[in-house]
Amino acid sequence: MDVVSRTPGAPVAKASSRGLLERLLAPFAEVHAGEAGTALLLTLNVFLLLTCYYIIKPVREALILGNEGAEVKSYASAAMVLLLSLYIPAYSAIASRVDRMRLITWVTAFFIGCLGAFYLLARAHMPHLGLVFFIWVGIFNVSIIAQFWSYANDVYTPEAGKRLFAIVAFGSTMGAIAGATITKALIAPLGVKQLMLVAAGVLFVSVVIARIVEAREGARHAQASSEANEQLGSQGGFRLVLGDRYLLLIGLLVLVLNIVNTNGEYILGKTLSLLAKHNVEAGLAGAISADDYKQKFIGGFYAGFQLTVNVVAAVVQLFLVSRILRWFGVRAALFFMPLISLAGYSMLAIAPIIGTIRLVKIAENSTDYSLQNTTRQALFLPTSRDAKYKGKAAIDTFFYRSGDLLSAGLVFLGAKLAMTPQRFSAVNVVLVLAWLLIVIQIGRAHARLTAEAERAAAARPVVTT
Repeated sequence: MDVVSRTPGAPVAKASSRGLLERLLAPFAEVHAGEAGTALLLTLNVFLLLTCYYIIKPVREALILGNEGAEVKSYASAAMVLLLSLYIPAYSAIASRVDRMRLITWVTAFFIGCLGAFYLLARAHMPHLGLVFFIWVGIFNVSIIAQFWSYANDVYTPEAGKRLFAIVAFGSTMGAIAGATITKALIAPLGVKQLMLVAAGVLFVSVVIARIVEAREGARHAQASSEANEQLGSQGGFRLVLGDRYLLLIGLLVLVLNIVNTNGEYILGKTLSLLAKHNVEAGLAGAISADDYKQKFIGGFYAGFQLTVNVVAAVVQLFLVSRILRWFGVRAALFFMPLISLAGYSMLAIAPIIGTIRLVKIAENSTDYSLQNTTRQALFLPTSRDAKYKGKAAIDTFFYRSGDLLSAGLVFLGAKLAMTPQRFSAVNVVLVLAWLLIVIQIGRAHARLTAEAERAAAARPVVTT
């Protein structure tokens, strides 16, 4: 055996001996020799996870809106936050006792079992199943994606992750599109309930892919395989976040970002509803009823809006994200979205017209789904394995859903005070300024952690055969 100074996940060679896959991926990211296989497998993994979510998302809407109503749906966010406060300690306890592959396998198997159980309960016409399923999906989608990115952060070094996460995250964008397309094609011939089984099958394949990645990385890097089997500490996810300033800042970033984004969705929806009502009063509905006109007007708007957001996000993810991270770095990339939001909501605070709101939300949402998402995941690259699995799980689930809850409270208060979309835009401007202050603090802490990780990596020997 030879001992070399190379960190787990680092490439064997940078430019020499690059294969066909590395050369094909070169226009989208800097891929070194031997890296394409794992990167594409991880891309496929997250593609399957997002496909699964977007298959069950319409099922969720059909069950809760068809049986419970929109009001009950709006109250469900509080229940999600409460259950997540119980889920995170349980997840942390399991993560402290098993290696990463058992953790991923067991948690995913649990969710697969839940989908099978929901299918049987749906066939048995269980009362209030729509509410239970809605809450479960809200926990499932944030926790399963957080777990994937914990694993990706564990596989890659900070240097490799900064280069390759742009490719991996592209799987999320395409998975969302694929899931929606599959659901549209299958919901008529199969029905709503059967889509739960389709989603369970997709989730099972994702576990298989994860195990292939683990076998591949274990074979390539003996030390990486050894570290992968190390158990985590006993500290829980919440305690980790609250006791680590860097993790707490990331949690606050996720919280404020989600409040701003959700408020923006409200501004768009409220303005669109007012415009539809104005059009009806102006006699633009023609021969159809006022309700039919509003539904067609709003539905048609959102259909085009979502398509544009997804297309722009895909283009940004594929062609810009890797270059922005390479040229400007992770810390600078964090400023792109809040600066876009600051400029957008400043304009809306002056003149919240529907055309401007549409452009602002397209820019904000597409940046969030592409650059912001990739950069936020990269923040965990220089952290400990405890932080990557347990701290990240707490941040990406509890803090994220808490943002939904706080935004709902703000909307409720704003409705009581008869706040206009213009005033909501002004509130968002203040929130974005706080967001920028958080980003500045994260940048400083990230620079320190990255320097420490690089020094530790340089001193760590790797055993190769």
